[in-house]
Amino acid sequence: MNTTGRNFRITTFGESHGKALGAVIDGCPPGIPLDETNIQPLLDRRRPGRSPLTSPRQETDTIEILSGVFEGKTTGTPIAVLVRNRDVRSGDYEHLREVFRPGHADFTYQEKYGTRDHRGGGRSSGRETVGRVAAGAIAMKYLAMNGITVSGRIVSVHGRTEPAEIEAEIRAAKDAGDSVGGIAEIVAHGCPAGLGDPVFGKLDALIAGAMMGIGAVKGVAIGDGFAVAERFGSENNDPMTGDGFASNHAGGILGGISSGQDIVVRIAVKPTPSITKMQKTRDIHGNIVDISVGGRHDPCIVPRILPVAEAMLALVLADCLLEQGKYR
Repeated sequence: MNTTGRNFRITTFGESHGKALGAVIDGCPPGIPLDETNIQPLLDRRRPGRSPLTSPRQETDTIEILSGVFEGKTTGTPIAVLVRNRDVRSGDYEHLREVFRPGHADFTYQEKYGTRDHRGGGRSSGRETVGRVAAGAIAMKYLAMNGITVSGRIVSVHGRTEPAEIEAEIRAAKDAGDSVGGIAEIVAHGCPAGLGDPVFGKLDALIAGAMMGIGAVKGVAIGDGFAVAERFGSENNDPMTGDGFASNHAGGILGGISSGQDIVVRIAVKPTPSITKMQKTRDIHGNIVDISVGGRHDPCIVPRILPVAEAMLALVLADCLLEQGKYR
């Protein structure tokens, strides 16, 4: 599936080492002020080459709006956005043409399709998220018009929570030819009560699916997540008062429907699987081989995944907001 959404629908396209990546957004309401400057800042946060702690691949990720906007406003017709690949070094991956990289989708793509793009993982690459982020920026414009904002932060990296310690962990992993994972938090503020549809269209289910659809995400928690398993009901319930809720253990969602509180989501991000440290794997002929993955990769993907996760939450909320409009 390359398409998601019921009302605010997006289809992403492109590969890591192809000519371009992008998205087609269908269902965006008309009349929303939009130009490239509304999308570029989110893409800039996602793009590589901005820090010694990220992939050194030098991509400007310059956004182009191809359709769906006239005289600075959306028209209600499909919006096509494009980002061209500029700094491709496919030769770095030639030695991996017949080798399955550990922790990657190489083996499973080969099993499913009978073929794969070995150049940086093709469609399974984290670079695929360019289209999601661009679409998410448009969703954020629509949400902002309805008083909803989305933001994210790093909670921890490799168990460390302080900024200096986080940077030290990433540098140490990079120096060792290894990588580290972490936890990120995404919050939506100003979301009205009533979004989400029981039973199979629950808001938390849609959010969890969107987050798990990001390649590096291996776990999703809404509100207090797994911590609720260790509590009494009297500890975990969010009491209601004349001024609203006294706490937010539920993360802004009750019965699959937004409560009007902040929607709080945490994601567990795995260590980047592309590492130079020597590992064992197998090739397409079944031979066991040693592998050191070259190329340009992030020693920790957590900082650059933040705008991706923010975009995915925005896309879900925009879709649900449009769905709720059918009941008003």
